[in-house]
Amino acid sequence: MTQPLNRTLCIAPMIDWTDRHYRYLMRLITKKTMLYTEMITANAIIHGPRARLLQYSPEENPLTLQLGGNNPDDLIFCAKLAEDLGYSEINLNVGCPSDRVSRGDFGLSLMYKPELVAECVNALKQAVNIPISVKCRIGVDDKDSFEELTHFIQGIVNAKADFICIHARKGWLNGLSPKENRTIPPLQYDTVYQIKKLFPKQLMGINGGITTLDDINQHLQYVDSVMIGREAYHNPMLFKDVDQLFYNEKSHDITPFDVAERLIPYIEAELKSPDRKLNHITRHTLNLFNSYPNARLYRRFLSEHATHPEAGVHTFKEALSYVKG
Repeated sequence: MTQPLNRTLCIAPMIDWTDRHYRYLMRLITKKTMLYTEMITANAIIHGPRARLLQYSPEENPLTLQLGGNNPDDLIFCAKLAEDLGYSEINLNVGCPSDRVSRGDFGLSLMYKPELVAECVNALKQAVNIPISVKCRIGVDDKDSFEELTHFIQGIVNAKADFICIHARKGWLNGLSPKENRTIPPLQYDTVYQIKKLFPKQLMGINGGITTLDDINQHLQYVDSVMIGREAYHNPMLFKDVDQLFYNEKSHDITPFDVAERLIPYIEAELKSPDRKLNHITRHTLNLFNSYPNARLYRRFLSEHATHPEAGVHTFKEALSYVKG
């Protein structure tokens, strides 16, 4: 029996951005928002440095591992590892449009194969006790009718997925880059709302172009969950009040300076590992002081100095001195 998760707010999986250091930073701001790993391919876990790929801090939970793959047995192998490691949920990526992913016949290309997606979800549901979810788009290439989307979602619902998050844009495997796929196809929020109406008992979330607390409130009138991507990275302090506003937690009135101070012990601990460099962590803090005086000086100092071999906590503290005044 799976434990219920509160997915009212989620931070989207973003390659090169939502690594374990970013997720730890965000946990200093919001304790309740659902966090996602970057997409990790099943092949990378099976054949690569799985301990490093799956490493995370316990403080990051609730945390979803997003997997890329199309082979049920491979996905099961990875899901069982993740369950043993204490991950909160497994998410199947059915939305990434990159060439590498398409060549591997997973990600967005799986929207051409609804039966295979349903098979993968069903296999995962049978294999582990943690929730299984899917992140997809509203269509792919010219396979973008409402009827085709409904058929695709119906298969996932029948496979008893615990949660479905839909990026409210279609994706193009040919003709658009991954970056263009995030902006050029028009947002169609109403399509996601209509899918939720068709499947009222299915927990369903929406993703794409959401940047404000007002946006979140608007979408939550129609769906169960809101997922925010790039705005969560470019404006991390957007989340400082969400635990109070959306999870009925007490206000903790946190400032960027509080976050930075609480990050220092984490930096000290991480830098004890010889393969860990200061910029691996502090690159995620560059947007922490947006709109503060001298935020540009803070960003410039870290960008110039955090990559040096001798950079350490003292470097971070010196950067902070610019915004503290």
